[in-house]
Amino acid sequence: MSESLPQITREYHLSEIGTYKNLVVEEKAVKPPKPHEVLVKVHAVSLQYRDLVVAGGFYTGNARVPEKLVPCSDMAGEIIALGDGVADWKIGDRVCANLVLDHVHGDTNFAIQQTSMGGQAHGCLTQYRTFPAHSLVRFPDFWSYEEASTLPCAALTAYNALNGPRRIKAGDYVLMLGTGGVAIFGLQFALAAGAIIIITSSSDDKLQIASKLGAQHVINYNKFPDWDDEVLKITNGVGVDHVLEVGGEGTLPRSINAVRMAGYVHIIGFVSKEVNNINIVGRTIRKGILLRGIQIGSVEQFKEMVKLIIANPEKTRPVIDRVFPFGEAMGAFAYLEKQQHVGKVVIKVT
Repeated sequence: MSESLPQITREYHLSEIGTYKNLVVEEKAVKPPKPHEVLVKVHAVSLQYRDLVVAGGFYTGNARVPEKLVPCSDMAGEIIALGDGVADWKIGDRVCANLVLDHVHGDTNFAIQQTSMGGQAHGCLTQYRTFPAHSLVRFPDFWSYEEASTLPCAALTAYNALNGPRRIKAGDYVLMLGTGGVAIFGLQFALAAGAIIIITSSSDDKLQIASKLGAQHVINYNKFPDWDDEVLKITNGVGVDHVLEVGGEGTLPRSINAVRMAGYVHIIGFVSKEVNNINIVGRTIRKGILLRGIQIGSVEQFKEMVKLIIANPEKTRPVIDRVFPFGEAMGAFAYLEKQQHVGKVVIKVT
């Protein structure tokens, strides 16, 4: 490695799984890029609900979390060194890494899943990190590093949901649950497609922000606990074409009620604490609904999404609630845990 390149990186890791309060920062040697890798100076990292779940020890499925896990999956940075054989990148390029490093195109599989940063693989809450060259995507030149760091999970998840087997089209009704990162990006991408947006929240203040962003219909689910009935009223009893379902078991029955026959319910998260005993299978069959589990997206989809953003710069600008300095990473996790934010929580690394 050239003498002009950094030798030390400061990075966070979880001393043990159980809580984000186990975050520890330490200095480590910078790894030089291997063939077909690049070394990136990380400028910003954005947080996900998944980061809280992983730190808390509630990561599901067959995920094996490495010891002393470096958390966080979403970053934006600058290429500062190239490994042998890297032809598509140059020093100074501004890039994001796909959350699942080896999901380049097509369907995912178990081997690809093991390259998921901040979960099955070490993440990016560090000043410098090497990445496979095939995992990188250029972000729009008119975005800051903080803005671009919001793309790999929240934005790409929303894009994948709305542009999967049945692409969103003008005039479609789309239901967003909550005002987190996925919901807000979903709102923006759906508006760019000419869709009609319905969004829910427990906060009138958050709903006011969503309205300013362009949501045509808002529902406070504390005031209207049967919010699915309100959705049906808005759609004249037909139901919505797409639901971005982030609540999980607690909200899924109402999402199924709110979607039209043969509509799509995109299952993205499980933030709801509610438990139910409703027969979801029977309802799904009767309405011919497509329940689709979303696992972020591929590098190929990421590049498509960037084209959409460039074509709609004003409608798709990221909504960032708050930016924390690198030294206050634990405070950023605590702020995310309170779920008082609208849009994204970001950590400025450099």
